[in-house]
Amino acid sequence: MLTGTLTAGKLAAHLGLVVLGFLVGVAGSLVQAGWSPGGLLLALLGVAGLCYGGAVVTGGRSGGAAAGIGWLIAVLLLSLNRPEGDFLFEAGIGSYVFLLGGMVIAVICATLAKKPQPGRPVDRLDG
Repeated sequence: MLTGTLTAGKLAAHLGLVVLGFLVGVAGSLVQAGWSPGGLLLALLGVAGLCYGGAVVTGGRSGGAAAGIGWLIAVLLLSLNRPEGDFLFEAGIGSYVFLLGGMVIAVICATLAKKPQPGRPVDRLDG
């Protein structure tokens, strides 16, 4: 359920995060195997930075989810085999760590607990 109003600015921010997530997914797919093991770390840091940054910038979990969705679309499209037999991901531990690690990072950023606002009571039962 959406809480709050959906404005054109919020919609544009979320669509922008989906596009940025797609671009980070493409870049990470190319870098993760090229510069082993630093490329894998760089690709995962890129996913984490974008998803966490998206959540912070939009002020909610939906920004992290939007960036993660864009990343996932890119990675899924690039992991498909082409009719010519070409593929981008090799069957190795680095590719699996990138795929699964990126998904875990995106889910963590999309489900982070919101920080309480100053001056508001914390939703915690004392007793």
